[in-house]
Amino acid sequence: MNKERLMKILLRPHVSEKTAMAADSNRQFAFRVLDNASKPEIKQAVELMFDVQVDKVRVSNAKGKTKRFGSMIGKRINWKKAYVSLKPGFDIDFAGSQ
Repeated sequence: MNKERLMKILLRPHVSEKTAMAADSNRQFAFRVLDNASKPEIKQAVELMFDVQVDKVRVSNAKGKTKRFGSMIGKRINWKKAYVSLKPGFDIDFAGSQ
């Protein structure tokens, strides 16, 4: 797999109350990823960027909401979220503390 492609797959971590509980209990982390990223690409990207071993990847496609701006109707973009489960003994620390 092309390293440049792998470095662009993960857009940002998806941090919410639900994902924080999943990270604490199941070593499961959520990332916002490219729309055309596949599960094997996401696995390789996480392993490359965070130096961990990935157990499994689950993917969820989020549909963009329809919004009204006065009399005009608009739509937010569709996006993809990946839930990454790590093997025992591995962890991702987003804060960077030691």
